[in-house]
Amino acid sequence: MVKDMFAEFKEHSIAEFFKKNRQMLGFTGKVRSLTVIVHELVTNSLDACEEAGILPEIYVEIKELGEEHYLITAKDNGPGIPENYVGKALGMMLAGTKFHRYVQQRGQQGIGASGCTMFSYITTGQPVKAISCNDGKRKEYEISIDLKKNKPVVNRISEEDTEEHGLTVISQYKDVKYEKSNKSPFEYIRRTALANPHAAITFKDPFGELSVFPRSIESNPARPLEIKPHPLGITTHDLLEFAQHQGGEYRKISAFLQETFSRLSANRVSELKGIAPDVDFEKSPKAMTWEDAEKITKAFQQVKWIAPSTDTLVPIAKQQIELSFRNIFNPELLVVTERSPKVYRGGIPFMVEVGIAYGGGVAAADKKGEIMRFANRVPLLFDTSGCAITETVKNIDWGRYNLKNFEEEPIAVLVNFISVYVPYTSAGKLAISMESDIEDEIRYAVMEAARGIQKYISGRRKATEIATKKKVVSRYVSQLASDLGSLSGKDSGKIEKKLIAMIEEKYSGPDAEGDGGDVAEEETSHESGENGEESE
Repeated sequence: MVKDMFAEFKEHSIAEFFKKNRQMLGFTGKVRSLTVIVHELVTNSLDACEEAGILPEIYVEIKELGEEHYLITAKDNGPGIPENYVGKALGMMLAGTKFHRYVQQRGQQGIGASGCTMFSYITTGQPVKAISCNDGKRKEYEISIDLKKNKPVVNRISEEDTEEHGLTVISQYKDVKYEKSNKSPFEYIRRTALANPHAAITFKDPFGELSVFPRSIESNPARPLEIKPHPLGITTHDLLEFAQHQGGEYRKISAFLQETFSRLSANRVSELKGIAPDVDFEKSPKAMTWEDAEKITKAFQQVKWIAPSTDTLVPIAKQQIELSFRNIFNPELLVVTERSPKVYRGGIPFMVEVGIAYGGGVAAADKKGEIMRFANRVPLLFDTSGCAITETVKNIDWGRYNLKNFEEEPIAVLVNFISVYVPYTSAGKLAISMESDIEDEIRYAVMEAARGIQKYISGRRKATEIATKKKVVSRYVSQLASDLGSLSGKDSGKIEKKLIAMIEEKYSGPDAEGDGGDVAEEETSHESGENGEESE
C-alpha cells in the first residue's frame, strides 16, 4: 500500500512549477499578460543601463501577427550580455545578479526575463531571439527553456564585429491582447517615463502610433550601494546559513559577525558575549551549531542597535518628480514630499516619496482620483486593491483637505516606495504587502503633501468668495453715490471715487488674499487631529 502511494513521487523544476502557475508571475488575463511582458523587459533594460552608467535609450514595439498573437521587440543601449551569461539571464529561472544582493534595484528574483521566455515558448512554441552587442561583438541567439531541468537552450546563429552596445529581445506571444486602457503597455511606459526622467523611451503600438518620451534630465540617478544585512533582520536559520557559506573566510565567530553584518562593531560583539556567555565566539564559524545561532539571534534582539544605513536609498527626488509631472500633466498645482528613511521588519531600510498633482492638465486628461503606484521607480498597474499604497491613500480622510470626494476630484497621487527589499505580495511584483510600518510612512507622506493642496484650495476658494462679494457690492456704488450726493448736496462723482477706493482697500488688502492665518490655523488643527506623528 505504502509503495503504491509513492509510485508517482517525482521531482519538479522551478520552471515546471511556474509553467503550471504562471499567474504567480502576473500572466493572468490577456491584456495584463502583455503589459507584464513589457514591464519585465523594460525593467531589465533600465537596471542594466544604470549599472553600466549609461543614460537609458529604450525602444519598445508591439506588432500584431494575428488574433491575440503579437511580436514584441525591446531594444536598449545598455552594456549587452556576455555570451556565457545570455542563456542564464534570459532562459533560467532564479538566475541573475539580483536575488542575492542587498541593494536597491527594480528586479529582485531573477525570474522576470526568463518568465517571459517561458511564456513565449509555452504559447507559441517559438524560441526568443536575443541580439547582444557586447565587447565589440554583435551576437544573435535563439533561446528557450528546458522546463524539466530549468536549463536554458541556447543556439547562436550569427556573430559579427560592431561598435554598438546593447541588448535587443524579440519574442512572440499568443493568448494576449493589446488595448488602450489604464492597464495597457502604453500606460506602463508613460508611468515609467514619469518616474525615470533620465530615460528616453520610444513606444510603437500595434496600430503604428509612435509615442516618444524624451528624457528631461541628462544624468543617471546616483547608484545605490550594496549594504550588509542588519542584525535585527536575521533569523536563526539565516545566521547559520551565513556561517556555513561565508564563515570559512574567518577564524572566529566574532570576526565573522563583524564582517558579515552592518552596525556590528567589536564593542557590540563584547556586548553579545555578555548576553550569550554559553556561546564560544572564538571558535570557527563553520563549527557554529543551531543552538549557538539561536542564542546569538536572541542576543541580537536585546542589543540597542544603530539603525541600518539609509544613504544607499535613491529616490526619484523632488525636482525630478516636478519636471516629470510638468512634462506629462502640467497640473495647476503640484506638491512633492519626501520622507526621511525608516526601517521595517527590524532591519530593512526604506523611504517613501509622494507627489500630488491637482487640476490643469490632470483635469484635461480626465484623471480623477488617480493613484500612481511605484516601487523603486517601477509602475505597479495591477492588483490595486491588495496593495498597501492603494489601501493607505484611499483610507485617508480627504475631506479634511477640501477634497470631499477623492474619486471625483481632478487629482493624481504618485507614491514611490524605495527599499533594498520590496515586500511584494507575489512573484509577479504587482503590489506591496500591507506592512504596518510601510503603511504609516505612506500615510504621513500623503498627508504632508495633501496639506499643500488644502492650503491652495482654501486660498482659491476664499479669493473666489472675495471677488464675488466685491462684484456684488460694486453693482450699487453708482446708485449709492448718487443718493448720497442728493442727500448731502455734495459731488456724487467724488463720492463714487471714494466708495470705489474703500472697496478696493477692503477686498484687496492682506486679509483678502486667501492664505492668511485662518487657513494656517485650520491646517495645524488637521495635523494634530489626524495623527500626532508630525510633532516628533
